[in-house]
Amino acid sequence: MKHKLNRRVASALALAIAAVLGTAPPQAQALGIKHFVDLDEKAGAGVVLAGSGRVAPILVGKDDFPGVVRAARDLQRDIGSVTGKTPQWIEGDPGTARDVIIIGTLGKNPLIDRLAQQGKLDVRELAGQWEGFVIQAVDNPMPGVQRALVVVGSDKRGTIFGTYAVSEQIGVSPWYWWADVPVAHHKALTVPAGTRIGEKPAVQYRGIFLNDEAPALSNWAKERFGGFNHKFYEKLFELMLRMRANYLWPAMWNSSFFDDDKENWPLADRMGIVMGTSHHEPMMRAQKEWHRYGKGPWDYHRNGEVLREFWAQGLRNAGNYDKVITMAMRGDGDEPMSQDANVELLQNIVRDQRAIIRKELGKPPEQVPQLWALYKEVQDYYEKGMRVPDDMLLLWCDDNWGNIRRLPTSEERKRSGGAGIYYHFDYVGVPRSYKWLNVTQIPKVWEQMNLANEYGANRLWIVNVGDLKPMEIPTEFFLAYGWNPRAWPAERLPEFLREWAAREFGAAHANEIASIVERYTRYNARRHPEQIDPDTYSLTAYDEAERVVADYNQLADEAKRVGQSLPKTMRDAYFQLVEYPVLASANAVDMLVSAGRNRLYARQGRVTTNDMAARVRRLFQRDADLVKQYQQGISGGKWNHMMSQTHFGYTTWDQPYRDVMPAVSELRVPEPGQLAAPNGIHRSDHMGVAIQGEPTAWPVFPPKPLVLPALSVFEKQPRYVEVFNRSSAPFDYTITASHPWLRLSHTGGRVAKDQRIMVDVDWNAVPTGTTQATLTIKGPDTAEVLVRVPVHKPADLTPASAQGHVESQGVVAIEAEHYTASYAPPGRQWLKIPGYGRTLSGMTTTPAAAPALAVKDGMHLDYTVNVFSAGDVKLHAVLGPTLKFQPGSGFRYAVSIDDEAPQEVNVHADQSEGFWSRAVSNNAVDFVTTHRITSPGRHTVKFWALDPGLVLQRLVLDAGGMRQSYLGPQESPYYPGK
Repeated sequence: MKHKLNRRVASALALAIAAVLGTAPPQAQALGIKHFVDLDEKAGAGVVLAGSGRVAPILVGKDDFPGVVRAARDLQRDIGSVTGKTPQWIEGDPGTARDVIIIGTLGKNPLIDRLAQQGKLDVRELAGQWEGFVIQAVDNPMPGVQRALVVVGSDKRGTIFGTYAVSEQIGVSPWYWWADVPVAHHKALTVPAGTRIGEKPAVQYRGIFLNDEAPALSNWAKERFGGFNHKFYEKLFELMLRMRANYLWPAMWNSSFFDDDKENWPLADRMGIVMGTSHHEPMMRAQKEWHRYGKGPWDYHRNGEVLREFWAQGLRNAGNYDKVITMAMRGDGDEPMSQDANVELLQNIVRDQRAIIRKELGKPPEQVPQLWALYKEVQDYYEKGMRVPDDMLLLWCDDNWGNIRRLPTSEERKRSGGAGIYYHFDYVGVPRSYKWLNVTQIPKVWEQMNLANEYGANRLWIVNVGDLKPMEIPTEFFLAYGWNPRAWPAERLPEFLREWAAREFGAAHANEIASIVERYTRYNARRHPEQIDPDTYSLTAYDEAERVVADYNQLADEAKRVGQSLPKTMRDAYFQLVEYPVLASANAVDMLVSAGRNRLYARQGRVTTNDMAARVRRLFQRDADLVKQYQQGISGGKWNHMMSQTHFGYTTWDQPYRDVMPAVSELRVPEPGQLAAPNGIHRSDHMGVAIQGEPTAWPVFPPKPLVLPALSVFEKQPRYVEVFNRSSAPFDYTITASHPWLRLSHTGGRVAKDQRIMVDVDWNAVPTGTTQATLTIKGPDTAEVLVRVPVHKPADLTPASAQGHVESQGVVAIEAEHYTASYAPPGRQWLKIPGYGRTLSGMTTTPAAAPALAVKDGMHLDYTVNVFSAGDVKLHAVLGPTLKFQPGSGFRYAVSIDDEAPQEVNVHADQSEGFWSRAVSNNAVDFVTTHRITSPGRHTVKFWALDPGLVLQRLVLDAGGMRQSYLGPQESPYYPGK
């Protein structure tokens, strides 16, 4: 079939590309910024940073910002690490150096200002920019110097970001310390003549929030640094700046950035980090500070005077340090305020807080950055009419599960304070906490933050990264996308992971590593590991659980193979960033599914029930072994405690106190000649037979026919029967087929535990129109069972004549990107988001902020389907769990078959907590409409886009054969248009 051929071609192509990359000369890697450093030396080719046994000195103005000087010192160290030679540090005349590196801030470095005045340095667009920088190769910058690489920033952070951009380009990952990514060694570093790179951020404030940080990060920081002190934050700030982040909500569960270490604030200011406090900690004071110094209740109505003084002291402590002030108020401990809180009270709180800002900072509040976080019930206050001054930033929030709750309307976009987004990669709360591993797909982050950007919520982005360590990859994407969304359109999302992998581990394995990361995050996002139960994935329908485990374990094997092929210097980093999350995820799912199979086998009476129980125990222990390897077996034990988050044994939304192995059943297997149960076990009952797709097994009472899923000429996939033992004594069996064109992997044998027999067909020998065959299985004594084998080879449709998707097992399952035709009115487009969702990708519409459409506007995707019977069918539309992020009744799509009137569906008609909980847990929503197909044959299913923002993952046409499962049936046989 064509789709199988395409997969094989794509796989071969990927391997070929990897082979080519493996033999290519090394190149410097950087994410989102144009390549400008060559790793060789060519005479007259440009600025030689390193080559011929020498390195260019670094020239920094003595009056520049301390943070700029520190970043330049880091570059000096980085060049030394890369080349083995440390550049000379110069603050005056460089003498007759042939090549130099000049670093400075516009207006703070006389040499740079002079180069700009002379026209040698183009800084025209830098004046007045926020955090902009230019990196330029300059000829004859000063007497005695032939060439210079100039890094100039519009302000302090602009210069810092430009300096760290050079570090990344020469081969130093931002994660060199936080993930032990080794520094690449190169003898030569050259910036080509004529190079000029200009950069500035799209989102003004780009930050992270260390939250839910106990037990892992808290205990690690305490052991390594003594707590969340300036030693810890110096490492964190450097990492942030290397990723061009500028804003932090510090760890706050059991600590206070401002109170625990008085060096924290000055350090942030020197290094260039803008500080804030979380969504529920107003006026630059940590929640823990209230617990330490507050008097009376956290209740403005009853204790306003004390609270005002408490907040005023927060601003006194903050002084002139760079900050964004969180405003308003939530209940103590990140809880809703009391029931008697109302809009008027909250508005009074904001009014009083702004008066405190004016008094303590000596500035009009309009000149001081402030935000109001519309988190959970606070958004309800806004919707009920609460308003704050226009200069305050409205920080809209997601639902804690990566789905943005609200975005600015066209009127709200006019506010001078702008809007931002508070997003989550980690959460403690309903329906269940997720803190252990990375469960975030980059395509999902892109889809949601693209909405935010298009709807104007792009003044401030901050993301809850939990303990930081498991979330390295989505954290960097979030920040890179905030810096320059245009660098990462949807079609380039796969390239982000390839570039990331090449930067961290080299080009030779970049494709493989990118594929591994993409798949494990997709698998984990289907349902977070903390939410998977033994029966989440169907143990029988569509072999779902077996396929999911096989996919995970294949991925684990790939991850281990790639890790073993990497140089030893890379393996610690690889284990942290790739191998551990893959192995741990695969192990967890295998253990939980094995627990489910253990219970199923116990109901069927299989002797392998106990084997499966033993497997669960081994996998539970292996989880502990993997944690130990992460914490003590790599990097000299540097990451002790970092994987100590419990993750098995949830009974409520909150984390279990200790990991708990899932319950297993044990079967008491009778010995030969021994009675079991009231009537004993006869020899003829030793044999059990299970068929693919069915939970019950023979013998069963009342008797039930055994019918295999149909063998189809379009699928050309085998089916199977399992013969299993229900006693401790082996037995012999035989299996015979009713027709010679049935192919069996085994026609008999001895069964000690179980035997899977594959059933296939010689399709060249099957007569057209054949619909049924049988298998006869005989076991000990009189044991005999008949298995029906439906065979589908219709006369009026063949693989050669088929177009589109063909019904299989009573369903037509369609991946959204496999449409037959697409239609869009002027100014609109269909957009594929590669890797989005649970199975393959997503289809959405652009522009994301466009007005709603009507059916008559004609924006739809057409899918050709082939069905084998007429009658009523159900059409399942599986979409991403997009929330109603604009006021109104909800977002709509429409569906139709052939020329029938389209049926409109409001995806937000159900606003209940239960619906939301299922949607975020499943990472998808499934809507069902009923249609009538009047005749067998070829038909057209149409999906109509009405409101923007929806993402279609797949369609499933149920013609009566759909079985209950988590992911739904695999895609039906697909024949693209001829």
